[in-house]
Amino acid sequence: MNFDNRAKEWDKLDRRVILAKNVAKAIYESIPFDNNMKIVDMGAGTGLLLRELLPYTGKAIAIDTSAKMLKELRSKVPKDANIDTIQSDIIDITLNDIDLIVSSMTMHHIKDLEILFKKLYSFLKKGGYIAIADLMPEDGSFHSHGNEGVYHFGFEKERLIDICKNAGFCDIDYKKVHTVKKLSGEYGIFLLTAKKY
Repeated sequence: MNFDNRAKEWDKLDRRVILAKNVAKAIYESIPFDNNMKIVDMGAGTGLLLRELLPYTGKAIAIDTSAKMLKELRSKVPKDANIDTIQSDIIDITLNDIDLIVSSMTMHHIKDLEILFKKLYSFLKKGGYIAIADLMPEDGSFHSHGNEGVYHFGFEKERLIDICKNAGFCDIDYKKVHTVKKLSGEYGIFLLTAKKY
């Protein structure tokens, strides 16, 4: 999927906006926020999720592989927002001292989950959190434009919890927080949260 080509139109789909708002609400209710937090949005896109969380944080880093998605994000956040953008695959960068890593609907585009979760663990400071939303198991019909660049048709709870534990995370929780309704069916969205001790 070429996200650069879709950046300008991305936010115009109501169901994407509603999904981001519901995921942000679930994250805010699950994680102890404070105004000094440094957060990372993995696969930030146009910032639909990050814009909802910015008022409760200190500094944000938006990471995405699409330059045009990040350009849209920068045009939509306040000029004085303390936010950096990085165009990269999350696997290819190194960060540290992060309080919270959030993500919505990105993980199914990342092939190796074991490497991903170890990387996320290494980014966090002690006591930091991850809060990742994505598809519950589905039949491959979610992406109406085809499944190019899609490595997972949703995620089983038990498998993700095992991967989290193996990466070192504790206090792991997986719960359904939203349903996406499309012509092809209804698709559950989970929020996975976990902590680094």
